[in-house]
Amino acid sequence: MDNVNLTDLKTFRENLSRFMLSYKFAIKEIETKINILNDEFKFIHEYNPIEHVSTRVKSPQSILNKVLKKGLSPSFKEMKENIRDIAGVRITCSFIEDIYKVCDLIESQHDITVIEIKDYIKKPKPNGYQSLHLIVQVPIFMSDRIENVCVEIQLRTIAMDFWASLEHKIYYKYNKKIPKHIGDGLKEAALQAALLDRKMEQINHEINILKEQDNKDDDYLTSEQIKKYLQFLSFSETE
Repeated sequence: MDNVNLTDLKTFRENLSRFMLSYKFAIKEIETKINILNDEFKFIHEYNPIEHVSTRVKSPQSILNKVLKKGLSPSFKEMKENIRDIAGVRITCSFIEDIYKVCDLIESQHDITVIEIKDYIKKPKPNGYQSLHLIVQVPIFMSDRIENVCVEIQLRTIAMDFWASLEHKIYYKYNKKIPKHIGDGLKEAALQAALLDRKMEQINHEINILKEQDNKDDDYLTSEQIKKYLQFLSFSETE
């Protein structure tokens, strides 16, 4: 009996390791794609919309807690099919329009399948949370098979990420239902963060217009510059 239990335990441990590794490899696949885009924008293009990238894989304990919360059976098949945020990538962008630009670039990758998009920017959560969530599926080439693994990608601006990080800390300090005035305060802070995003995006647009105008002006000589140039030519000829 002890031998059977030890065998079962060893099999479970191997299956758990393989299960967790598949998500670790999926993270690496997505991270590599994002890093390639990041480097391309950094070294080839004039502007890089990506500010920061972070990744995480849920711990087995965290996965089990979600299994119990969802009322799922604790099988690897059930977990894989019903828990899609075991692997997570967070991309912080400069402006809201950058979020959709990066999203389009991710969707255009031929080996990434977009399973679901939740736009909490156009339609924020009741507490004020804003972000763009993608559930994507990426193929992982193992030694004996190909696995399609889900990864959740969250795209946020710096202001959205600042609010979400602090809101998370505040909630975890107080594990009961928070008073209404605190919830209202957090929602008001989210609205202020959204206004900041819109204002900074507007300023960025205005700067881009000025920059474009300056570049056009640089292509032409002013009348004073032409006059000085002709005087220089005339002086050169008399020499």
